[in-house]
Amino acid sequence: MVVSQNSKDHDVAHLSPIPLADVKEDDIRERFEHYKQTRGFTPNSIMTMVRRPNIVRAFMALNQAVLYEGTVPEETKMLVSLASSYAAGCLYCQSHMTNLSSIYKASDVKIAALWDFEKSSLFSDAERAAISLALKAGKVPNEASQADFDELKKHYNDEQIVEIVASIALFGYLNRWNDTMATTLEPLAVEVAERAIGGVGWEPGKHG
Repeated sequence: MVVSQNSKDHDVAHLSPIPLADVKEDDIRERFEHYKQTRGFTPNSIMTMVRRPNIVRAFMALNQAVLYEGTVPEETKMLVSLASSYAAGCLYCQSHMTNLSSIYKASDVKIAALWDFEKSSLFSDAERAAISLALKAGKVPNEASQADFDELKKHYNDEQIVEIVASIALFGYLNRWNDTMATTLEPLAVEVAERAIGGVGWEPGKHG
C-alpha cells in the first residue's frame, strides 16, 4: 500500500482558509461550527472552498448523505475512505480519515493494520471486501473489477454498495482538491495521524 505519491516540495497552501469569523453566510458558519464540535476542528479544505458558497454547500450536503446516512456502518465507510485516500496518495485526506475512523470507534491498532487488512483478524470479511474495492478504485487507472463486486455482493445489498462506492467517489473529489491546493493540515489531524499511522509511514508532506 502506498502512503503518498508526492514528495514535500513546499509547505504553503496555494490558497489560505477563510477565518471562521469572516464567513458571512449563517447556514455555512453554523455547519462549520458543527464540524468543529464533532471533529475537534473545522477542516481547512472547506474553509478554502467557502470562497464559492454554493460549492461548499453542495459538498457538505453530499458529504452528509454519503458518510452519515444509510445502513453501512460509519466505521466501515471511514476506513473505506481512508483506504481510497491511501491509494490516491493524499496525505491530507489520510490524516482526516484516520481522525474520523478513530472518532467512529476504530482503534489505532486497526487503523494501522489497514496496511495488512487481507490477513489481519481485526477486519471482517465484509470490511475486507469494501476496503479491497476502495484500494483498487482509488488508483488511476481504476482497477475495480467484476470479481470485486461479486465479493461485495456476498456482504452488502445494492443500496449499501451504492454507499460504499459513493464514499470512494467522494474522496476522489477530496483527494484531488487537497492535493492540488496543498491544503494545510490542522494540528489535531496531524496529532492523530502521527499517533495512529505515523508508524506505517505517514507524514504531513506538502500539507505540513
